[in-house]
Amino acid sequence: MSGFFENKRVVVTGGAGFLGRYVVEGLRQRGCRQILVPRSAQYNLVRMDDVIEMYEQMRPDIVIHLAAVVGGIGANRKHPGRFFYENLMMGVQLMEQARLRSIEKFTAIGTICAYPKFTPVPFREEDLWNGYPEETNAPYGLAKKMLLVQSQAYRQEYGFPSIYLLPVNLYGPGDNFDPQSSHVIPALIKKCVDAVEQGRDFIECWGTGNVSREFLYAADAAEGILLATEFYDKPEPVNLGTGKEITIRALAELIASLTGFDGQIRWNPSMPDGQPRRCLDTRRAKEEFGFEAQTDLHSGLRAAIEWYRSHRERLMFAGE
Repeated sequence: MSGFFENKRVVVTGGAGFLGRYVVEGLRQRGCRQILVPRSAQYNLVRMDDVIEMYEQMRPDIVIHLAAVVGGIGANRKHPGRFFYENLMMGVQLMEQARLRSIEKFTAIGTICAYPKFTPVPFREEDLWNGYPEETNAPYGLAKKMLLVQSQAYRQEYGFPSIYLLPVNLYGPGDNFDPQSSHVIPALIKKCVDAVEQGRDFIECWGTGNVSREFLYAADAAEGILLATEFYDKPEPVNLGTGKEITIRALAELIASLTGFDGQIRWNPSMPDGQPRRCLDTRRAKEEFGFEAQTDLHSGLRAAIEWYRSHRERLMFAGE
């Protein structure tokens, strides 16, 4: 540990969320004594007045912007307008106010959904502008992509020290298991564990199962974000991932095996698959700030399954 964060006031937007809790814990492990998490009940970061108030009260040296309105394919199809507007306004206003206050570093977290629908595999950062994103999540992806445009424009005109990171699909203990908004891994874990508990002999999954995805353990993603915040200071975006892909069909079979579900997996091809393939070129992160994912998919899935099983009753009581 270098001590870089020890005397910094670090604001983590979204710090009470899934990824945010790992980032906050990583800061604590690095000796950071002033970690500030703006809560939505006090600050609506879509509103400029609340953003200004947050900066005036928290006075950060560093901002790590994780907050997002996000969900799986179903949520993106249901709320394209909300996902575009709220994510765009949060990012634009947070970075503008950070610039006006000359903060030391702004770390913007983008999304893999910003890549074009038919990006060649593995996704290279240079391919980011070579086409339109996959339609079901394009509004969200483009709103987050504007953070890169803003970051590069502010660096060019004002010398503003902002960076932009592109984490691939995240998973792990503490994930969102709400079937209305969850992503594929927690959705599959919930389906399989619940089916075992309830004695059902099949589960139904969206799409064909033939598309591929890459998954990054949330604790590893947090490590990459903190390494980049400390050591990276360039305008180019950086992928955070493992560089390994798996088809959704193979993922479902793996999760079924790990949860003990031996029933039938039924696919519903009338529902969308999303982007055909996702797999990242992760060389830039390793070369620029030494980041490599440490958690293999099997180990990470076991930890996520164990967490869901141990918290299942509480999540059901909370309405998830």
